[in-house]
Amino acid sequence: MARRGGPEPTPGIVVVDKPQGWTSHDVVARVRRLAHTSKVGHAGTLDPMATGVLILGIGRATKLLTYIVGHDKEYEATIRLGQSTVTDDAEGEVTATVDASTIADGAIRSAIADLTGDILQRPSAVSAIKVDGKRAYARVRGGEDVELPARPVTVAAFELLAVRGAAGLVDLDVRVEVSSGTYVRALARDLGAALGVGGHLTALRRTRVGRIGLDRARTLEDLGAIVEGGEELPRVSLAESAAATLPVLDITDAQSVALGHGQFIDARVEGPTVAIAPGPRAVAIVEPKGGRAKPTVVFEPAGASSGS
Repeated sequence: MARRGGPEPTPGIVVVDKPQGWTSHDVVARVRRLAHTSKVGHAGTLDPMATGVLILGIGRATKLLTYIVGHDKEYEATIRLGQSTVTDDAEGEVTATVDASTIADGAIRSAIADLTGDILQRPSAVSAIKVDGKRAYARVRGGEDVELPARPVTVAAFELLAVRGAAGLVDLDVRVEVSSGTYVRALARDLGAALGVGGHLTALRRTRVGRIGLDRARTLEDLGAIVEGGEELPRVSLAESAAATLPVLDITDAQSVALGHGQFIDARVEGPTVAIAPGPRAVAIVEPKGGRAKPTVVFEPAGASSGS
């Protein structure tokens, strides 16, 4: 582990193909050991049941994670119709079973269409959302009845890929593209409720966060083998990661120095934008202020070594 005052780790993004059964915190702990630094964080959790894209930031790249979290996400999932669970997924106790074998494909597609677009969604009671300072899932596990208020989300795509039936249950393989804050297990619950048979999520794989997909991801086994072979933990550079997350403003070396000092520069931006200097180097995230660009996050403070 890097100690306080030790060398700054090479900043960048590590895209992990999270294995089933691991928490996001477990993955962070493993990557901290592989990267030999405690300066590792993740951009949005995945439930232990889920697999797929988990984005981790190392060093100064952790400052980018807040912006990555807000991006849209894509998943492949399996929804089981005919059973409801406490958690709206396969990890919870089954609370009701109804024969779903007679539901027509047309009814399924119609219900899916009703859950596509801008909708109001009530998050699952076992989510990490805080209620009066305490996580909702902790309240549920403590025996409380929790019903979270519905909130607006966007389901940009809800595609039915396959339908399989057995023993009165129906499994649907689907692909969804959703806005940040959307719960796929809540989609499963609501789809089952709309069809009158209940539903829950049995499998979930995140395939993309923003423009960062599985094609950039590596398993923990692969990462471990690379480090054991004497190479540095592979990562997407801070400059490339930032450019895949935010609009880009190309700046000069002189402007990079000004931003490193926390100064405004003469440039027009529409919203949060990453300032990229020759190299390329991600210098700062800037926002509009009085017709100029104000640094709100500085990746490359004046006097610090670059490496982005």
